[in-house]
Amino acid sequence: MAIAISQEAFDAMVRENMEDLGMDPDEALADAVEALTLQCADLSGIIKRVPGEAAAAEVSPVVRVLDELKASHSASSGSEQDLDGLVSLLDELRGLCSSGEGSENAAIAVRNGVVEALVALCASARVQQERLLASALKTLSSVLRDVASTEKFRQSEGPKIVMDLLKGGSENSDLLDAGFSVVAAGSAGNEVVKESFMDLKVDELILQVMKDKSKTNVQSLYDAIRVLLTPDDNRVVASQVYGYSRRFAEIGVAEVLVNALREQVAPSSLPSACAALKSIAVNDEICRSISESGGIDVLLQCIDEAGEQKNKVIARSCCSLLSKLAASDANKSAIIQRGGFDRFLKLTSRFSEDPAIVQEVMSMVTVLTLRSPENAARAVELGFGTLAIQSMQRFPSSGQTQKQACLMIRNLVVRNPENRTKLLNDGAEKFIRKAKALHGSCKDAASSALRDLGLDNYNA
Repeated sequence: MAIAISQEAFDAMVRENMEDLGMDPDEALADAVEALTLQCADLSGIIKRVPGEAAAAEVSPVVRVLDELKASHSASSGSEQDLDGLVSLLDELRGLCSSGEGSENAAIAVRNGVVEALVALCASARVQQERLLASALKTLSSVLRDVASTEKFRQSEGPKIVMDLLKGGSENSDLLDAGFSVVAAGSAGNEVVKESFMDLKVDELILQVMKDKSKTNVQSLYDAIRVLLTPDDNRVVASQVYGYSRRFAEIGVAEVLVNALREQVAPSSLPSACAALKSIAVNDEICRSISESGGIDVLLQCIDEAGEQKNKVIARSCCSLLSKLAASDANKSAIIQRGGFDRFLKLTSRFSEDPAIVQEVMSMVTVLTLRSPENAARAVELGFGTLAIQSMQRFPSSGQTQKQACLMIRNLVVRNPENRTKLLNDGAEKFIRKAKALHGSCKDAASSALRDLGLDNYNA
C-alpha cells in the first residue's frame, strides 16, 4: 500500500539533502524522488521542484491556472465578462487534465484543492449560468480519477450539490451530460459515493430524464448507470450494487432503456446504453422482464444492422448484453426461435478476421448450449463446432479466443456424445492441446474440453 506524503514533506527532504548532505540541487531532487519511491511513497501530484528556486505556480501550469481560478471566483461580481473569464480558466484547466500528462496534472490539481474549489463554484453559481456550470462540471469529472479525489468530492458534499444542479437544469442537455459525467467519475471505485447518490434517489432522476425522448442521447447518463451498478471498490467486502440494480429494474429503468435502444439512441451512445442495461440484468427475473419488453428482438435487429454496417463496437456490445440475457433458460429459447444461431453465423462471416467479435459470438453460443443438449445438437449441425476449430486455427496468439473456443466445445459435447466424433475428426484435439501449451490462461478450460471429448489423457 502506498504511503501518503505531503508536498511540504517532499520539499523538506530535498532541502535536507542540500543543506545537511551537501548535494547540489538536481542531485538532491533526484535522490529524494528515488528514496521515496523505494519506500513506496505516493508521489502522484507531488511537484518535483527544488524549494526556493521557483514557486509552485511557476513550476506547474496546473497550479497557476488553479490559483487564477480561485482568485477569479472570489472576485467575481457575476458579470458576463467575469463569467467568460471563469469559463476560459475552467476550459484551460480541463485541457491540462485531459492532455498527455493529464493523469499527473489531475493529481497535482487534487493535491492543491481543485475538487473543493470546483464543488464550491458549482454550489455558488446560479442554475441559469448553464455555460459556467457545464464547464465546471466537465472539469470536475476530469479530475475525479481515484479514491483520494472522490473522497474529497464526497466530503465537500459534492453528490448533493451535483444532484441539485441536475434537478434544476434538467432541460439543458449539455448540463445534464456534464452532471452525469460527474456522477460516473465520482462513483467509480467508491462504494460510499455510490451510496450517497442512491440515497439522493439518482435512480428516480435518471428515469425521469430518460422518459424525455430528447434526452436519451446523453451518453454520460448511461455511463452513470453502469458505474453505479458496478462493484468496483476493492475496499468493500460486500457491495450493495446488486440491490441497486434491482431498484433500477423495479422502478422501470430497464424497460425505458429497451425503448431507447428500439427508437432513440444514437449509434455513438448505443454501446453505453447496452452496458447500462447489462448492469441492471443481474437475475433471472430481470433478464426475463427485459425480454418481455422486447429486448431480445431489439438486440438481434441491432446485431444484424451492426453486421451490415461493419460496426464492430456496436456488434460486440449487443452480443455481450445478449449473452447476459441468455443466462435465463426462457430467454435461450426465445433467442433461438428468432433465428439467433443463423444471425450469429452471419455476423462471424462479416467479421471473420476480428477475434473479438468471434469471441463474443462463441461466448453467446456457450451460454445458449449450457445444460441444453438440444441447442448443442442444433449448434453443431449449423457449424459452430467448425467455427470453434477454425477460430483456434486462425487466432493462435489470442489466449482469450482460444479459451472461449475450449469452453464452447465443452458445452457442445458434454451431453452430446455424438458430437465428439465430429469435432475430433475435424482436428479439435490438436488445436486444444496447442492452446493449452501456449496459453496458461487456457489450461483449465483446455483440460476440461479434452476430458469432455472423451480423451483419457486430458491432463497431459
